[in-house]
Parts: sequence; C-alpha cells; structure tokens
Amino acid sequence: MFDIEPQKAAGKVILHFSTSLDGFVAGPNHAMDWLTGVTGREGVEEEYIETTGAVLGGRNGWDRDPSARPYSDDWNGPIFVLTHHPEDATPADGVTFLNCDVAEAVRIGLEAADGKNLEVLSPTIGRQLLERGLIDEINLHIAPILLGDGIRLFDNPGGQPIRLRHSQGSQPFAEIDVRYHPVTEA
Repeated sequence: MFDIEPQKAAGKVILHFSTSLDGFVAGPNHAMDWLTGVTGREGVEEEYIETTGAVLGGRNGWDRDPSARPYSDDWNGPIFVLTHHPEDATPADGVTFLNCDVAEAVRIGLEAADGKNLEVLSPTIGRQLLERGLIDEINLHIAPILLGDGIRLFDNPGGQPIRLRHSQGSQPFAEIDVRYHPVTEA
C-alpha cells in the first residue's frame, strides 16, 4: 500500500469522507452508527483539525444532526450549509446557511478558511463540484464494512465518469489493493 503524506493546509477544496468498502458515506437516512468502533490511522484526526479552515456541507446532513461538528469539539472554524431554503434551517453558533451556486459557496468557504483547506462534507455538493472541476483532492478513509444501502459517495446515474489519479506513488493510475476478511459473529 502507498504511504500517505500528511495533509497540508494549502487552500485546497477537499471532498473528505469515511466510506464503506461498497462506497456509502452514510447509511439510510444519513445514519452514521456504522462507524462505531472503526479506528483511523494514528494522528489522522489531528492532521485534519490542523489543516481545515472551514467546512461546506449540505442541508440533508445538517437536518439529520444539527449538533454534529467535524472532529467533535476539537475543531473550531466556520461551517457553511448550502440550502435552497435557509429560512427554516435550525440555527447554530458558527454556522452560516448559504443559498447560492456551489461555486459561490466554495469561494465563500475558501475565503473563510483563510489559507487552510475547505472540506466538503456532502456527496451531493461534492458531485456538483467534481463536475465543474472545483475539487482539488478526494480524501477517503475506507472502513471495513459493507453497508449495501445508504448515501453514496458519488451517485451520478447517466453522468460522465470522472477520472482520478493517485496523489502518491509512482503509478498515479494504478489500482489500490485492499484485503479484508469477513467477521463472523458468534
């Protein structure tokens, strides 16, 4: 497997998710309980706390849990929620509701990030930004679980494929090998 370089605060627009092996970033109704017990690479959370300047999310995720914050309470920065109807959104400190084009939301988010990265935590917004060429990087943490249903990382039936390349390693278009073993419950 490739060594992952630490994330850097470089004013990038990053689509960032933990995902199931079958490509879901949330369960049905945006449920996140499937991540219980899943651990990450040593220091990864601190890396993102340090390099994230602002977050852009969507209304569906916000409505599911308005109290949720990226990285628990350890990260403190502006959160932007893109919505077509901000007037009926549940307000919260540090959260701004935007009703604008996704490109304008990125401009606002990057300005607020003040040189650090803007994390996009919405697969729908991420898809729109990918289609417009406005995502600099996709950061995925693959959890050892198959959900079978939920909110997909990238859902674009009938759309064009978006080619990607690795940001590390000498073969930027190589597949990545991942091996898992099913856990049998006793």
